[in-house]
Amino acid sequence: MNNSSVSLVYSLLFFSICLSAALATEFLFNGFRDAAKNLSMDGAAVITSNGVLQITNDSTRQIGHAFFSSPVLMLKNESTSSSARSFSTAFVFNIITYDGSGGHGIAFVIAPSIPLREVEAGQYLGLLDEDNNGESSNHLFAIEFDTVMAQGQFVDINDNHVGVDINNLSSVVAVPAAYQTDELENVSVNLLGGEPIQAWIDYDGAAKVLNVTIAPFMLPKPHRPLISWPIDLSPIFKEYMYVGFSSATWRATSYHYVLGWSFSTNESAPNLTLSELPLPLRIKVNSPSSSRFFAVKAVLVSSLITLVFVLFLFLVSKYLQNRRKVLENLEGWELDYPNRFPYKELYRATKGFKETEVLGSGGFGKVYRGTLRRTEKQVAIKKISNTSSQGVREFIAELSSLGQMRHRNIVQLLGWCKRNEDLLLVYDYMPNGSLDTFLFDDNNSTNLSWNQRFKILKDIAFGLVYLHEDWEQVVVHRDIKSSNVLLDAELNGRLGDFGLARLYEHGMNPHTTHIAGTMGYISPELYNTGRATTGSDVFAYGILLFEVASGRRPIEHTAPSTQVVLIDWVRECHTMNKLLTVVDPRLNEYYYKEEMELVLKLGLLCSQSTPEARPTMRQVTQYLNGDDILSDNVAFVFSEKNSLDLSYQLRYTSSSKEVMSSTSLSQGR
Repeated sequence: MNNSSVSLVYSLLFFSICLSAALATEFLFNGFRDAAKNLSMDGAAVITSNGVLQITNDSTRQIGHAFFSSPVLMLKNESTSSSARSFSTAFVFNIITYDGSGGHGIAFVIAPSIPLREVEAGQYLGLLDEDNNGESSNHLFAIEFDTVMAQGQFVDINDNHVGVDINNLSSVVAVPAAYQTDELENVSVNLLGGEPIQAWIDYDGAAKVLNVTIAPFMLPKPHRPLISWPIDLSPIFKEYMYVGFSSATWRATSYHYVLGWSFSTNESAPNLTLSELPLPLRIKVNSPSSSRFFAVKAVLVSSLITLVFVLFLFLVSKYLQNRRKVLENLEGWELDYPNRFPYKELYRATKGFKETEVLGSGGFGKVYRGTLRRTEKQVAIKKISNTSSQGVREFIAELSSLGQMRHRNIVQLLGWCKRNEDLLLVYDYMPNGSLDTFLFDDNNSTNLSWNQRFKILKDIAFGLVYLHEDWEQVVVHRDIKSSNVLLDAELNGRLGDFGLARLYEHGMNPHTTHIAGTMGYISPELYNTGRATTGSDVFAYGILLFEVASGRRPIEHTAPSTQVVLIDWVRECHTMNKLLTVVDPRLNEYYYKEEMELVLKLGLLCSQSTPEARPTMRQVTQYLNGDDILSDNVAFVFSEKNSLDLSYQLRYTSSSKEVMSSTSLSQGR
């Protein structure tokens, strides 16, 4: 082959690559407020006023379709045949029901044409019917999220499953809805739980493998898919296809929503910005039973006796409502925060704030165990002391930062109450208490294994990534320590106590300029600037890594003189190539050496003297997950100058009692 022939081949290859890229389809909808021009909708499908794509409503026998209006090239022509192109899509859907039934679920669909043919509402999800179900001429591909165990010709595995449908609503493969954690634990997902659910569908055209993955809202994409199925979609697809969603309901029971959607035939679908997604509007239910209620009420109201009785109840109710407002002394700022608990309910839940119900105490006040009578749910109730140095400031800080957050590694704030000078915050109850009791309390006979400790460190790292990067504002916690790491029934780690937290917008600089936190965890730069940043949280997390690995507090006055300050001891051992000397002897060497060295070196990396040298919390999670490797040759930046280590904190706070009080340093709990 001469040079001109080679040049021609390369030119044709380059042209082919450019043409393929030009014909690729990619789009991203973080909500659908301005997406009407890009969508083809029929049936019950509409875009709500706040930008949610609603596929069905609560009317009977409803079908809804919503497709991307432009066809997508799904086959690529090769020398002798056509093969299906790779594609990737990610979306968030939500099924809201008021009687426990989800209609017949919702499906992601790839179809040869739109609009789809008219079919009966019901178990065929608005896609096929009894006449054409199973015909190869359908050229239909769908991933169903099914909430009904269909009868008749279908053999559904249960009423909460994910299935792959090829020209037929009898799935070629179906599995119960679930996701797998990094610890390979299989966790069920309730499609009718009322919460948004994320879904990812990825098809590799070269390997001919289909992967389907789901997870609850705000969780990262699981590493292992729910379904991984070898299949060649080439015979199913036509050259151009339409992508979208379909749903159908038989009875007036549920709403089906899509909150955000991305798609690509070029590479992985663009990531959705979960914090920007709209949520469904509050549903007003107009069921047949409510209609009968109003009809009966109209008849009763016509009676004079009933009218007088209702009026009497109304007046009594208004009187009690006004009396409660007077007793609890509502202020203007209180109207900005919903989920307010009546004081009487919390008083009863804690048996009158009885001392036997106290879970812990500190400078802020006390935390009580409580049981809400209406739901029998156990809760933890923090009662902020009237003499607390933080007072209303700490109370509002927790409401502002924690009140709207939803993450599996953040303690959930359920509500609040204010009665005269009593300030109360209500949280999820953490039955295993705080991490420090397992590490330092001699009366606690339970010794956490290394696997449990490593899992807790990862949990808190994920929680901090959410605070620093994934929530709508940047949240600097400012008080990360083992006593603020709480453990649920399964010993999952959750970050709590946001009384010192500060919020600011992404891309902005924080304005707080006074030192706050706990001695032993405060980053060196705070003594120069007083300005807490995400970097100062990373520093405190580094100290937490040392605590968990060594079973030691940051400052231990009874230790040998060279070991009083934990960070100095770890640094010295690292310099002498004896890093594992600091490992908690209670582990009895039952730990993975590589993981232990990773944790200690990561602690050194996070606790470096200058904020710029520290990693972000997202980088920390990548190291802990094994997605990135921490080099053995990494250089750690430490300084003996200008209070740049924790030993300076010890000298600083012991020599200036006035500074301690004025800078709000906490001594822990």
